[in-house]
Amino acid sequence: MFARLGADVNRDRAIERLRSEHFDLLVIGGGATGLGAAVDAAARGYRTALIEADDFAKATSSRSTKLIHGGVRYLRQGNIALVREALHERALLAQNAPEIVHELPFIVPAYGVFELMYYSAGLKAYDVLAGESPFARSRMLSPRTARTHIPSLRIERMRAAIAYTDAQFDDARLAIALARTAFDRGAAIANYVRADGFVVDADRVSGVTAVDQERRERFTISARAVINACGIFADEIRRMLDAQAPPLLTFSRGSHIVLPSAALGEASTALLVPRTSDGRVLFAIPWLDHTLVGTTEIAADGAQLEPYASDAEVGYMLSTLNRYLERPVSESDVLSAWAGLRPLVRRSAIRTAKLSREHILETSKTGLVTVTGGKWTTYRKMAQDAVDAAAAQAGLAPAACPTADLRLHCYETPLLMSLEARVALAADEEMARTVEDVLARRTRSLFLDAKAARDQAAAVASALARRLGRDAAWEREQVRAFDALASRYRGLR
Repeated sequence: MFARLGADVNRDRAIERLRSEHFDLLVIGGGATGLGAAVDAAARGYRTALIEADDFAKATSSRSTKLIHGGVRYLRQGNIALVREALHERALLAQNAPEIVHELPFIVPAYGVFELMYYSAGLKAYDVLAGESPFARSRMLSPRTARTHIPSLRIERMRAAIAYTDAQFDDARLAIALARTAFDRGAAIANYVRADGFVVDADRVSGVTAVDQERRERFTISARAVINACGIFADEIRRMLDAQAPPLLTFSRGSHIVLPSAALGEASTALLVPRTSDGRVLFAIPWLDHTLVGTTEIAADGAQLEPYASDAEVGYMLSTLNRYLERPVSESDVLSAWAGLRPLVRRSAIRTAKLSREHILETSKTGLVTVTGGKWTTYRKMAQDAVDAAAAQAGLAPAACPTADLRLHCYETPLLMSLEARVALAADEEMARTVEDVLARRTRSLFLDAKAARDQAAAVASALARRLGRDAAWEREQVRAFDALASRYRGLR
């Protein structure tokens, strides 16, 4: 049941704390890893601050495939240690955020004896690596039984199917849960605060200069150590300190499309296409009464805050999915299409920084701790590694990481909550500052149905303006900006 979360979630108060207090640890970046680090540090008892240049989870952290999983494709690559670690973290997240992270059954179709044996053996290994787990074990299904789980599944020439279970979540909502948890533990957190320089004393980083982008005011945040958790922008932050710093990252774009729930026949079970034309896997997942399909992997030239799905990627996902459906879907069925960039660790960076599975940890000569790479499933472990390193740099008293069994501050919003009430909740309790914040990340409207989200923009702008004390010109600009953004999500065609 929803209850008010308290007046302490106040951006103005957070800004005042950032200006006036001296912190043990400052985290730059309000995505999965940065918010996780703030939770970890605050839960250890360290005086903790976090700033985010845009909105929480604005970039990669709101654009995932919505899965908390071990990564079945990593088994094919022989990366057993990574799968085991991710499955361990999957179990912890299901335990610590049960309102947001829950089991999701999958069907993997097989069309030949070799395929069936190969997939079955791989998923049995997945079960073994999960150890003692509440998640259901894999099992074999007949084609007809598989179709009872996914009514639109094409079973012609299918030998059998394997069912297994992973976890699903809402990435942006989990980010807000982490922010709320950090607040509960005493952290000072604010979005729309951009770090634009470092404070260095005696060759050691001792804080940052920052700009409150709402008030256009510049101030200094003091801290004994700083964590750079800026994801795809981590190299940009490193170069603010050292213009010659060699890059740690390269990037790939992963795109998704959203279809009506009828695409899977109103199924509550997901489909995994285990091998696509480019060697990836493709998921079709029931998500918030829609069907989410993804993802792709396209090399990207550099970091972008708002990448977009290309026509070729949309066509690829539709054509791949249609090979497994009785009733084909087309571009006219696409309600929204969106993309995110993955921060991938460069091979050359492995020689100069500590690589742990998929993520990398670097400590500069001046003490800046950078953590990047990885994925949502392992955010907690990445955060732990970063806080361990930053605490050592700051000379803080050692404190054990408590997040393995720390319940996150999650709650469920009533389905019948009015638009006005949803906007009030987003503004008062979750630091939503723009129409995009509300319609893209506090609710998931933009990611689910771009046209429906655009149709709500004016009403959201009006309600948000009343809540934040903005004028009519601000309302108009918010609607204009959101309309331009929504038009790039394809569902308006």
